Amino acid sequence: MNDNPYDLLGVKPTASDKEIKSAYRKLAKKLHPDLNPGDVSAEEKFKAISSAYAILGDKDQRARFDKGEIDETGKEKPDPQYYRSYADAGPENHYYTSEGFGDFGDESDLFSELFRRSRAGGGSDGRRAHGPIRGQDVQYQLKISFMDAVLGAKKRITMPEGSTLDVSVPAGIRDGQSIRLKGKGTPGFNGGPNGDAYVKIEVSSHRHFRREGKDILLDLPISLDEAVLGAKIAVPTIHGKVNMTVPSGASSGQTLRLKGKGIAAGKNAAAGDQRVRLKVILPKKIDPELKEFMEQWQKDNAYSVRDELEGAAK
Repeated sequence: MNDNPYDLLGVKPTASDKEIKSAYRKLAKKLHPDLNPGDVSAEEKFKAISSAYAILGDKDQRARFDKGEIDETGKEKPDPQYYRSYADAGPENHYYTSEGFGDFGDESDLFSELFRRSRAGGGSDGRRAHGPIRGQDVQYQLKISFMDAVLGAKKRITMPEGSTLDVSVPAGIRDGQSIRLKGKGTPGFNGGPNGDAYVKIEVSSHRHFRREGKDILLDLPISLDEAVLGAKIAVPTIHGKVNMTVPSGASSGQTLRLKGKGIAAGKNAAAGDQRVRLKVILPKKIDPELKEFMEQWQKDNAYSVRDELEGAAK
């Protein structure tokens, strides 16, 4: 495979920054490992184009590459003045950069991973520093389901350069919170510590469940006869179905509580509850028998339900 970054991205050396960015995004979306599971060839190509964009996506790095100061990996090309220093440096001191990914600012995009360069002890021109330099922190946005957020889960994410990280999502994590993976960022330089990885969590909504603190909220439809007579009903919770007693004479809007069926809160704290709000649903079609019964019942048992609203508009 040709290692020239321009050839890897399929652009000419005269291409604009916009053209380079567009070419990378198009290839990255096609070759990303998450979209090609098990395809080793696609993964290798993805790593290659990511390395190419790390050079060409950064104006300073691109200029230095065009001048012949660095090679396609971002490593300094030795010159007479610095040859001995770089000859002795060893592979662990190659110059790495991932700043080229910083212009993908839309966090909802698959390639929105942002890289933040550590400035501690390093030169801005990419030359080898004399002291240890901490590696770069890596930021990644991970979208998870509502159930994974409330119950916890194990997830594997693929970073832009093709490496993977295993993430333990703790039960009860909230939308927008970040998980710190210490030492899982890019390698340090000259014996410096690795950077950290920060995984920002985006939680999808659920079709039925909602969350309020540690509690889970659920609207539960019940039939007219269940509301009048009462019933035992199987109710879904985040932990599975449980039986719940609906009292006779239940009304729409009435809330029942399933203790301890919310989000777990750890060893020393009580779990949340599930609050079930009842919704009385009438039949789609009112048959003559039910209509006749209600007309007669209304004559004998009429009652007011809106006394509290009297004078509300005054």
